[in-house]
Amino acid sequence: MRKYKSIDVSEKQFEDIIRNNTDLIESGLRFVDHQKRTDRGPLDVLAVDSGSALVVTELKVAEDDSMLVQGLDYYDYVSSNVDGYARAYKDKGIDPTQTLRLFLVAPSFSISLINRCKWIDVPISLFAYQCIEIDDKPGEIIPIFKEVSIPSRPQPVAVYTLEQRLSYITESSVRKQVEGLLEEIKGWDKKIVVEPIKYDISVKISGSLLAYVSPRRKHFVVTTYDVDDAWKAFPVTSVEELNNVRTLLKNNCDGYNRSPW
Repeated sequence: MRKYKSIDVSEKQFEDIIRNNTDLIESGLRFVDHQKRTDRGPLDVLAVDSGSALVVTELKVAEDDSMLVQGLDYYDYVSSNVDGYARAYKDKGIDPTQTLRLFLVAPSFSISLINRCKWIDVPISLFAYQCIEIDDKPGEIIPIFKEVSIPSRPQPVAVYTLEQRLSYITESSVRKQVEGLLEEIKGWDKKIVVEPIKYDISVKISGSLLAYVSPRRKHFVVTTYDVDDAWKAFPVTSVEELNNVRTLLKNNCDGYNRSPW
């Protein structure tokens, strides 16, 4: 088995390694230029991916949180001049209509940098690297790259309104029935809470689920416990069915209040 060791490299060495091994970072990635002058300073490496999109690549040989800001500065500059880059490097097959990408390449990344990346609305990828040297081939440096996962940003909590749920009903008389039933239910007990959710309206008493009211286009459905204490859906398409479900809900509410629990 061949032996190897991990070695440190200088920034210039690492840049040369990247130039000659760009496709090891990502399959199909091609080198375009390095140390390209910008009004933000020299850009480390410019590449193009397999989809013909330009890739701004910021390199560090040590963990450095500042590389995120530097990379974004270069990203901003190249984004404003992408047509010019496509013309200047027309033999590289750059498609200026493709979204520019940002690569950060370093031995490691702090948790702070990784978490900040999830809030940045640009296509950003992090690659941790290690350079190794095979014992029987001194001087030959082999880079190994591993993409570091960026966590997804938390999704905003969805807020629903009773108006949104009721507006799904196209029959005005049915909507009035639902509104009247919900108002009546709330009057039965001050511990009752009527709350719109994604598709339905939940009815709870002291935090326990009493019923779901589900709007339909021309009727509605009440799901609650039947007389045998089984959870069951009751479509309401007539005044008689409305009266029956009202009685059932009232009995369930009264039964909850009589419960020793």
